[in-house]
Amino acid sequence: MAKIIHTMIRVRDLDASLNFYRQVLNLTPAHRLDFPDFSLVYLRNPENDFEIELTWNKGREEPYTHGDGYGHVAVAVDSVAQKHAELVEAGFAPLAIKEFKVGEELLARFFFIQDPDGYKIEVLERHGHYQ
Repeated sequence: MAKIIHTMIRVRDLDASLNFYRQVLNLTPAHRLDFPDFSLVYLRNPENDFEIELTWNKGREEPYTHGDGYGHVAVAVDSVAQKHAELVEAGFAPLAIKEFKVGEELLARFFFIQDPDGYKIEVLERHGHYQ
């Protein structure tokens, strides 16, 4: 059986990305590899061992394109309303909280936020399938 261990995204401003992921998702560097032309920084938090790998190609000026295939990374929190309020208070711009229902049955409560490179992150409330 295969275990998923990380997903990788390319970032232009490593410091801005490190700050964003620390403040928004409490992710901090667990491992870092620095090379002359690029750095790899693996982020995680105490809740899991899955990591986001930030790849920083030194000297890159132009933004990366996401094409039409990238969707989002999803995380689960205890309270979407509380996390949303914390992010607004910290000066971030999360989108509005939404609910996904079938009839009256709540399937998901969530919002999206984008990192400094425009990658979408879905913040879901722990409920049902989304734990």
